[in-house]
Formats: sequence, C-alpha cells, structure tokens
Amino acid sequence: MPVFPEEPEIHVSLPGPGVPFPRESDAQAPRTPAAGSATPSAPSTVTAAPAPVPGQRPAPPRPAPPRSERPGPKPRPAGIPKPGPRRPEPAAPQIEVQHLAATAAQALERADEAVDRLLDSGRSPGAVLVLTVGEPHPWQRHELSFGEERYWAQLAEGGDVFYADAALTRPARREVVVLVVNGGTADRAAAAFTEARGRAAELLVVCGNAGPAAVAAGAPAGRPVTA
Repeated sequence: MPVFPEEPEIHVSLPGPGVPFPRESDAQAPRTPAAGSATPSAPSTVTAAPAPVPGQRPAPPRPAPPRSERPGPKPRPAGIPKPGPRRPEPAAPQIEVQHLAATAAQALERADEAVDRLLDSGRSPGAVLVLTVGEPHPWQRHELSFGEERYWAQLAEGGDVFYADAALTRPARREVVVLVVNGGTADRAAAAFTEARGRAAELLVVCGNAGPAAVAAGAPAGRPVTA
C-alpha cells in the first residue's frame, strides 16, 4: 500500500466567551452575474470632456462711415512740376511828370519848344502826343484840312507827332504826352491832366496851369524837358 503523508492537524480555535460560533451561512457567497448581463469588466478611468465654454460674443457690425461727396485732389500727371509760390505782379511803371510854367497865351510856344527838345534828344516823332485844352494846335488844323479820314489815319500809323484835343475819345497811348493848357476852365484843365497822365507811358509834360494836382505831381516849374 502506498504510504500517504500525514495530514497536518487542523486546530480549531474556539471563540472567546460571549462570541457566537460562526455559521456557514454567514460566509459571503461569490457573486455570480445574472443571466444575459455582460460580464463586468475591470473599471476603467474615463476622463470627461470639459464642457465648452462660450467665447466672447462678436460685436455688432458698425456702419461704414459716410463717404464725403467732395472729390479728393486729382493726382498730378507725371512730368508736371508743382506750382511754386505766386510771383508778385510787376508794379505799374512810374510816370515822370514835368511842369513848365506858362500862361495860357504862352502855353503853345512852350509846348513847341518841349517837342523840339524831345526830338533833338532822340525821341521818335511817333512817340509824342500833343493835347490841347483850349483852341486846337495849328498843326491839328492843318492836318484836318486834308479830311478827318487822313487825320485819324496818322494816329493809327504812329509815324509822326500827333496833335489832338485833350477831350480825345479814341484810344491813344504814347511814350510822351505834352499837355498844353492854353485855355478852358480850371475843372477842364484838371480833368485833362488826369486823362493825359493815363495816356503817357513814360513822361508827361504839362505846359501851363493844370491845377494843384498837376503841380503837386510834377517837378518844380521851369525845369527843362528831359528825354
């Protein structure tokens, strides 16, 4: 016969006084899964996704600023320089005024002397205009004897000294104007001086008394006529 090893003795511990003996029903029976249920798996750690946090709400769209109806500056074409500072307009030339003292009876003679000095100094005859306040100059009467058409043609041609009345209404402007105050009223002489000054481009020679304005604007009486 085979020899079996001795089984170890099992010592049963007795409970102490007041402790009931354990019963077989008190032992926990292993849990068996119910029919049809899934076998529980090992617990897994599931990380819940964070709830979405609402972001900043977009601001409402602002209306576009109104466009100005005024058009902007147009681009300057290439090659055209920018305008610089405006240059001052040239001042009007100063008219020299010479006053030759004379009575009404002497005015024509003094005017003829002034014209001769002007021509001798190199002035062209077509650059001289003689205006009379009183009676017409003898040369004016002579030219009118050939007819007014021929007379006014000399003014347009501008080749010779032209004699006319101080109340001349036709356009006439020359370098030198000789005003002859040989009669008329003081008011007419003063108006003739203003008119003659506007017709002179460089020099105005006043022969006679044309009023205080002419004396104040002119040189001392008796000064020789210069070119």
